[in-house]
Amino acid sequence: MRDFDNVLVTGGAGFIGSHLVSELLKNNFKLRVLDNLLTGSLENIKSHIGNPNFHFINGDLRNKKTLNEALKDVKVVCHLAAISSVPFSIKNPEETFQINVDGTKNLLELSAHNDVERLIFASSSAVYGDPIYLPIDEYHPVNPKSPYALSKLEAEQKCMELEEKYGLKVVILRLFNIYGPCNRHDYSGVITQFINRLRNSRPLLIYGDGTQTRDFVYIKDAVQAFIAALNGGFAYEDAPIFNIGTGKPTSINDLARILMDLIGRETKLEYLS
Repeated sequence: MRDFDNVLVTGGAGFIGSHLVSELLKNNFKLRVLDNLLTGSLENIKSHIGNPNFHFINGDLRNKKTLNEALKDVKVVCHLAAISSVPFSIKNPEETFQINVDGTKNLLELSAHNDVERLIFASSSAVYGDPIYLPIDEYHPVNPKSPYALSKLEAEQKCMELEEKYGLKVVILRLFNIYGPCNRHDYSGVITQFINRLRNSRPLLIYGDGTQTRDFVYIKDAVQAFIAALNGGFAYEDAPIFNIGTGKPTSINDLARILMDLIGRETKLEYLS
C-alpha cells in the first residue's frame, strides 16, 4: 500500500507523459501536470479534463514561481518535460540547455525545498552515442553526439549532484526508442515515417544499408517502468540509472519488412547515402 497520492508529471501532455498520466489516473493517483505545450498537446490529455484527480498547469521549468506552486504537497515527481528533438537541439542549443539542464536544476532544488521524496527522471539512450558493444548496459561508456544527448547527460549529473546535496531520492531511466499511439515526434520517428509512407504507397527511405539496429520499446512497457520507479520497485547499487529497453536489436531492414507485413502493403526500399 502506497503512502502518498499526489504526483507531479512534468511534460505530461507529451507522447510518453500523456500515456503515463492516463495510467496513473487509472490507479487513483492525484495528479498535477506541468507542460508548456512547446512539444506537448492538450489533445493528448483532453479526456482527463473534469477529473477531480487531474489538474493541468500551463507552465515552464524555467519559471520558479510556477514550479513552486506545482510542487506544493507533492511527494513524487515524474520529470519528462524536455526538448526531445535532435534537429531542434542542433538549431537551438541554448534554449535546449536552458530547458533540459537549467530547468531540471530548478525542479530538483524546488523539489527538495518542498519535501518531495522521490524524483524519476526521463533520460535517453542517446547519451551512449554509437554503441561499442551490444546490448548496451548501464556501464557502457557515454558519448553524446548531439546537443540534445549532451543536455540529457548534464541533466543526469545535476540529478546525482543534488541527490547527494539534498537527500532527494532520484531514479534515472534511460529510455530507448519508444513507440506507440500519439507518437508525433522523434522518440521512434522511423516507425511513424515508415507507416505514413506505407499508407501513401511511397518508398521507404533508409539511410545507409539498413543493417543498423535499434531497440524499440512499446509505450505501455515504458510506462510500467515509471510506475515501478514511482512505487520504489528499483533498487540501485552504484548509481540510480536504469536502461529501459528490450535488449533485443531490430535492424531497419527488418523493421521495414515487419511493418509491410503488418499493414499488408509492399513498397520499394530506397537506400540513401
